[in-house]
Amino acid sequence: MNEQLTILLVVVPLMIAPITALFKSHTISWILTAIVSFTSLILSFIILFDVIDGSHVIYELGGWRPPWGIEYKIDSLNAFIALIVSAIACLSTIFAWQSVPKEINENNYGLFYAALQLCLLGLLGIALTGDIFNLFVFLEISSLSSYALISMGRSRKALTAAFSYLILGTIGATFFLIGVGFLYAASGSLNIADIATRFSTFADMQLVMTGFIFILLGLGLKAAIFPMHSWLPNAYGHAPSVVSIFLSATATKVSIYVLIRVLFDLYPVAYWQALLLPQILLVLGCVGVIYGSFRAWQQVELKRLLAFSSVAQIGYIIIGISLLNNDGITASVMHLFNHALIKATLFMGAGIILYRTNTTKLSELRGFGGSMPWTFAAIVLAGLSLIGVPGTVGFVTKWYLLSGAIAQGKWIVVVAILAGSVLAIAYVWKIVEAMYFNSKRKMVIQNVKSGDINLAKAPISLSLALWIGAAGCLYFGLYTELPYQSAQSIATALLSSEVAQ
Repeated sequence: MNEQLTILLVVVPLMIAPITALFKSHTISWILTAIVSFTSLILSFIILFDVIDGSHVIYELGGWRPPWGIEYKIDSLNAFIALIVSAIACLSTIFAWQSVPKEINENNYGLFYAALQLCLLGLLGIALTGDIFNLFVFLEISSLSSYALISMGRSRKALTAAFSYLILGTIGATFFLIGVGFLYAASGSLNIADIATRFSTFADMQLVMTGFIFILLGLGLKAAIFPMHSWLPNAYGHAPSVVSIFLSATATKVSIYVLIRVLFDLYPVAYWQALLLPQILLVLGCVGVIYGSFRAWQQVELKRLLAFSSVAQIGYIIIGISLLNNDGITASVMHLFNHALIKATLFMGAGIILYRTNTTKLSELRGFGGSMPWTFAAIVLAGLSLIGVPGTVGFVTKWYLLSGAIAQGKWIVVVAILAGSVLAIAYVWKIVEAMYFNSKRKMVIQNVKSGDINLAKAPISLSLALWIGAAGCLYFGLYTELPYQSAQSIATALLSSEVAQ
């Protein structure tokens, strides 16, 4: 039965998205999107608990056995990723009920929600497939729909950001496809498991190394790994709030998931260790943590601050991968979940501020924290998670990263994590200072009439989504069983796989 459930994760949004595009009604479009999102979440939970013990669920499309046919092979890693994507999609959908009518042109409601469903489809497809070319197809589905989602913002800057994202995203996708082509020329197969099994028979071919380099460059651009991150601040900073929430929590995480698959399930670990890739990733991760945190501290606009913070958080994940030990991999996989939750919460907070004031510039929000105490309480809670305060989800990740680094004597990692945490304190404090401690003055609110209810009160759906995320930051920081058990199972499987040997 669970074999059929895996394909439903892709089939449900694929069937409903074209129907959604036919409607201009916001209510109907939103209901259809909610059905897709919550159905995906339920299916993801069922599948994850079925494979969390290390077992696999395999579905062969059309009954064609691999390597000739396309195989969906579900283990604890991609089931975990599917759960993250589906959960964030549900939060984004709840938030969209009141946010979309304010930020999206009424003629585009159906198209917007259809694009959101297609983006969800692409991300879930990436997680499920065991065929590397099929993975590229889903990668492009998610990317193309992302460009459309960003461009639908009413700000002209949204269109510019979408175009920049399109150019760099296309370069990344082209590099990835070239790498896949080289690998296919060497192996004669597109099935990840089949290529890994026969890797030793063609490992010495120059095509294999060339393909590996192209694949890494493509994924580095898609995942916004420093220094290939330049598209991210504008894309997240100028996109409609729902899009910022969904993409910041899922898009780069899914690309990093693909990187993990390539490094542990496609190419043998010994192969890329000989290329000094762990050392390269370690340096890029450490520099990314410090650079992203410093650039976040420099920002004067909340959404761009959060976007640069994502560059730093991606650095933490890359550091964990480079350590190649159980604690490091566990920390990286947990942070895929933890950062998705943190960043979704923070962007929801920024979205509520934008809803009420039509601005997220810190200079224009001085003293406004007292007017929306619950919203800023949630923002502060998520900000403490970014810093890594004990009792929050961010602390768990940094604890295991430090454990893995100390076990290997990688003191540069310890220094980078501590420096990133100090800088995180600085940019989170910058938000708190602007909202709470700056002297109050008459606020200039753009395009909001005096006495407008939006300035006085945020809709309950926005606050509900925000506090679900904020509660998650606290709950999973105190009760880590589900993310830790999943991450530990994944790390053990990756490090003990035949390919890793």
